[in-house]
Amino acid sequence: MYVDSHCHLSFPELSEKLDEIRAAMAQAQVDRALCICTTLEEFEDIHALARRYDNFWASVGVHPDNEGIQEPSLQDLLERAARPKVVAIGETGLDYYQMDERKGGRSVADLEWQRNRFRTHIRAARQCGKPLIIHTRSASSDTVAILKEEGEDGSPGSVGGVFHCFTETAEVARAALDLGFYISFSGILTFKSAADLREVAAFVPEDRILIETDSPYLAPVPYRGKTNNPSYVPYVARQIGELRGLAPEAVGELTSRNFERLFAGVLA
Repeated sequence: MYVDSHCHLSFPELSEKLDEIRAAMAQAQVDRALCICTTLEEFEDIHALARRYDNFWASVGVHPDNEGIQEPSLQDLLERAARPKVVAIGETGLDYYQMDERKGGRSVADLEWQRNRFRTHIRAARQCGKPLIIHTRSASSDTVAILKEEGEDGSPGSVGGVFHCFTETAEVARAALDLGFYISFSGILTFKSAADLREVAAFVPEDRILIETDSPYLAPVPYRGKTNNPSYVPYVARQIGELRGLAPEAVGELTSRNFERLFAGVLA
C-alpha cells in the first residue's frame, strides 16, 4: 500500500537490522522501497539488496556533497544503470549548505566540481532513459538552471525524475513541476517547524507527489530523533492526508501509483 521512494538500506544503521526492518515494513503495509546509491563504492551492496529482494530496487549515483570518493564517469553510470533492477540515476544534484561551515569558507565558484558531476548524471539519465533522483540544498537556482541547460542542448532524449526530500519554496516546486519532475516529501513534513513546507505539500498536484523516509535520517514525528526506517513512511502519508482531507491509505495508494508512473517501464 505504501512505497518508500528513497531510503539508504545499505547504511550500517539499517543493514545490520534488515530482517527486523523488513518485518516492520510488512506490518506497516510498506510493500516496496527504492534503495538509493550515494557512492560508486557502495553500489554493489545496494544492487545486491535489490537483486535479493523482489520488493527492493536500486539507483546508481554519487551524492553531490561526497568528496574523496571515486568520481563517476558517464560510462560508469551507464554500465551500472543497465543492470537488472537499477531504475534511476542518483542521487545527484547540488548541495551548497555546508560550504561555509565545513569547507573552509569556499565560494560557490569553488564548487564547479559539483556542477560538473551533476551534468554527468543528467547526461547518463538522458542516454539510458531512466529518471533522476535530485538532491538540492541551498542551491535550487543552480539546480534548476543546469537542468534547463542540459535539456536545451539539442541532443536527443529528455530527462525527468523526482526532487527528493523537498524542503524548498513553492516557487522552486513550480519550477520542478514545470520541468516535469515529481516532488517527494520526507518526515520533515511532520516537524513543528515545517509549516511553510506543509503549504508547499498542499499545493503540489496529487499526481506528482511521492513519499519517502530518506532513512536512516529524518524520522517523522512521533519518532523524531530516532533512527528512521521505511516502516515509518506512513507517517508522511498521514501528514499529507491531513493537509488534503484524505485518509493515509488513500495517500499511500496515490503515491504508489505515482511511483509506478515515474518508473514505468523499468520496474521489473
